[in-house]
Amino acid sequence: MSLLGKLTWSAIPFDQPIIMGATVFMGLLVVSVLGWITLKRAWPYLWNEWLTSVDHKRIGVMYIILGLLMLLRGFSDAIMMRAQQAVAAGGALGYLPPEHFDQIFSAHGTIMIFFVAMPLVIGLMNYLLPLQLGVRDVAFPTLNSVSFWLTASAVLLINVSLVVGEFAKTGWMAYPPLSELQFSPGVGVDYYLWSLQISGIGTLMTGINFVTTILKLRAPGMSLMRMPIFCWTALASNLLIVATFPVLTATFAMLLLDRYLGLHFFSVDAGGNPMMYVNLFWVWGHPEVYILVLPAFGIYSEVSATFSGKPLFGYRSMVAATMSICVLSLLVWLHHFFTMGASANVNGFFGVMTMVIAVPTGVKIFNWLFTLYGGRVRFTVPILWTLGFMVTFVLGGLTGVLMAVPPVDWQVHNSLFLIAHFHHVIIPGVVFAIFAAYNYWFPKAFGFTLDERWGRASFWCWFVGFHVAFMPLYALGLMGMTRRMQHYDNLAWQPWLLVAAAGAAIILAGVVCQAVQLIVSIRTREQRRDLTGDPWNGRTLEWSTASPPPAWNFAVLPQVAAKDAFWSAKQRADVREREYRPIEMSKNSPIGFVTAFFAVVTGFALIWHIWWMAVLGVLGAFAATLVFAFRGKDESEISAGELAGFDRAHPAGAAV
Repeated sequence: MSLLGKLTWSAIPFDQPIIMGATVFMGLLVVSVLGWITLKRAWPYLWNEWLTSVDHKRIGVMYIILGLLMLLRGFSDAIMMRAQQAVAAGGALGYLPPEHFDQIFSAHGTIMIFFVAMPLVIGLMNYLLPLQLGVRDVAFPTLNSVSFWLTASAVLLINVSLVVGEFAKTGWMAYPPLSELQFSPGVGVDYYLWSLQISGIGTLMTGINFVTTILKLRAPGMSLMRMPIFCWTALASNLLIVATFPVLTATFAMLLLDRYLGLHFFSVDAGGNPMMYVNLFWVWGHPEVYILVLPAFGIYSEVSATFSGKPLFGYRSMVAATMSICVLSLLVWLHHFFTMGASANVNGFFGVMTMVIAVPTGVKIFNWLFTLYGGRVRFTVPILWTLGFMVTFVLGGLTGVLMAVPPVDWQVHNSLFLIAHFHHVIIPGVVFAIFAAYNYWFPKAFGFTLDERWGRASFWCWFVGFHVAFMPLYALGLMGMTRRMQHYDNLAWQPWLLVAAAGAAIILAGVVCQAVQLIVSIRTREQRRDLTGDPWNGRTLEWSTASPPPAWNFAVLPQVAAKDAFWSAKQRADVREREYRPIEMSKNSPIGFVTAFFAVVTGFALIWHIWWMAVLGVLGAFAATLVFAFRGKDESEISAGELAGFDRAHPAGAAV
């Protein structure tokens, strides 16, 4: 028995020039960044201010940076797939062999859902929730750090699979029996399962943390019905995380037991049932769509109200619609497998529920339109992303209602029509929202605004490129092209795929514009400096403190008397005499970073069956937790004089 389990030199694909080229590029990039940090002697700063930070704002920024980096990785997979399908027609086989193409589409879906959308949404909630609630941090700051670093460790494992071994070839859902050991004997499925188990534990801890924060840590006077709508959508999203992520964890645990111990939960042998995996996966999977989309709805609500200069239309109906979606999202999962062979009554029920859930979503669309109607709308970059979302999301939603009809779903299931619909909902529903939020809250995080010209150029490239890339897929789906095809013989499909590839190239131009926007904005930051803390004339409490906010957010907790607390205070010119008192803040802790290290060691060892390393990884994590549990004083005191001095230097932070 080898000390390195199944790990040998053959695990590194030296015979694959594309993979090795990507590996060398990523290695050089990492070495360059590490070298630059070393030359700048920035390691102490990074360790003390970022890597060990328990400040929700720093953790939120790190989540967002992680999500944006993985967006580049996932988008590169999309470009490779589109290029392959554009040329692999008839006698031309393209440049990607089938086994590599299978890994690419599996990695693309997994990365985009779990390691792009989730970190971006969670990062934004991390940054904003305590600020909007008028409190100093989340309920469990150190647990927040551990949650982030578990996600980061899972990201590292996913990227290691590019170099050492392989990734799953099963699609991002890893359906049995394909994902069982008999049909996937390599380590690809194990990379998938252990990475998602580690990140799923971190996400579940985040959900518990945020639900506790929202329900228990609001500013004085902030009742539930005075919370900003983003806080309501975050509450609904995190309730779904707490309810459904344990289902995903248990499902993956059963598949791991099948693969590692020869059990038969999902293999037909000994009475297993592969359809039970599909059932359990989508019990999590469809609420996951709303875990991502609901916070995005909150972003669009905040942007619409701010840039129309009006309160959000129909606040109570928006709250009711949000919580209705939260409940209804748990009742629609079976529409993902109408073709399974369930009875007409079962299919009919889930078809009707799928149509019903469109109603509260429609309520939100009308409320945003009525918010903009009659207002003095400022057509900034965030409002452009919002308007682009409304146009695109409605079209995508209509195709979803169409697919809610079981006979229609039978015709288009597993075709590119389905792929077009999913992207037509999730990209405007999540990605457009993140870019709106990025432009809207960037000055709050960094103290200066972003360049509007390059921001507009990026929006139009994304908006046009998105439709050029995905509208042809509807036609291809109706023409009979199924998804995940590495090669095809029907030459009538190729012109549509060439158009789709051109759309991906236009989106790439949008990504380049965003990079240029950031570079230009940093270079001209002194002209863009926000000295007020409130560059947009905002309505909610995050704009009442300095930009960027201090570690304690608020020297004195704000007193909330109405919805849109900061707007209301500005209208009353409400500047109160402040009584400063010392406050205690959680100290930085390395436990998150250390836990991530042992999570990577344990995950890698379990993937490659290096049992002694797995035991050491588990023992190391346990020992680190034990040391943390018996730590000394965990808080540091901020004096009243320091708080008063900061407010005198940043008078914008003393507005409420």
